Amino acid sequence: MTETALEFRNVTKSFDGVPVVKEISFRVGACSIYGLVGCNGAGKTTLLKMAAGIYKPDRGSVLADGEDVFDNAAVRGRLFFVPDDLYFPLGATVRSMARFYADYYPAFQEKTLQNILNLFGLDSKKPLRGFSKGMQRQAEIALGLSTHPKYLLLDETFDGLDPQKREFVRKLLLEYAAENDASILIASHNLPELANLCDHIGLVNGKRLTMDCDVNDVSRDYIKVRAVFGAPLSTEQLDAIHAASRKDEGVSATFVFHGNYETERPKLDALAPLAVDEFALTLEEIFLSEMEDKDYDVTKIFES
Repeated sequence: MTETALEFRNVTKSFDGVPVVKEISFRVGACSIYGLVGCNGAGKTTLLKMAAGIYKPDRGSVLADGEDVFDNAAVRGRLFFVPDDLYFPLGATVRSMARFYADYYPAFQEKTLQNILNLFGLDSKKPLRGFSKGMQRQAEIALGLSTHPKYLLLDETFDGLDPQKREFVRKLLLEYAAENDASILIASHNLPELANLCDHIGLVNGKRLTMDCDVNDVSRDYIKVRAVFGAPLSTEQLDAIHAASRKDEGVSATFVFHGNYETERPKLDALAPLAVDEFALTLEEIFLSEMEDKDYDVTKIFES
């Protein structure tokens, strides 16, 4: 029996000859919440739309339970996509959308919908176009979870939600994944939310997946170290320590290490620091470290 999983296998996609993603492979297993991060235009939404069967990869494939998702009605009946740019027909209500989804999704449950609507405090009979952006997103999340999908795809889910509703959604997704062995793929710029929600993280940078790992492994692999010395050291002395990044501050230096701190620590000790402090990096700091190709000089932007 094929294990429940959503798989991207060497996926490449271009638009008008311009590559958007290149040879991306990763897997979202059962009872897993995978967070996809990257700058605007990195290709996150394109990956989600290929997973939803909206776009067909130029090369490679996206599989659900081992079946290609593109042009596959059976697979799409087990999959729900909540896009960033929500659209509702004129006059549509949660109630009318529920009737539509109930006809398409065999696992749709009215009780689930009502429970979530009560949690959010939404009126199922009011026009959705009259809702705020955050309320529309809550409504679509409620509808999506009511279809009981094996695969749930979410694009910028927390956008427009107030802190209380974000916490509701976080708990809902964790509970749903655990209770239904579901695979959830979520793209978001809200890194603190992903850190408290996802068990796996993927970083799209330069059209490729440059990070694909367990959230706990990320925390162990990255470490920030601030060392204070008795006198300023030369660039040559500090360059002997191989770090992912370094910031020199007179008699002190701050290093970010990625997976090699144990081998580099003796080199740091050899410089006889007066004090060494170690800090765990947040997901946002790791993201910035991986994405930072150069420092931008903004000091002259407003000069006449």
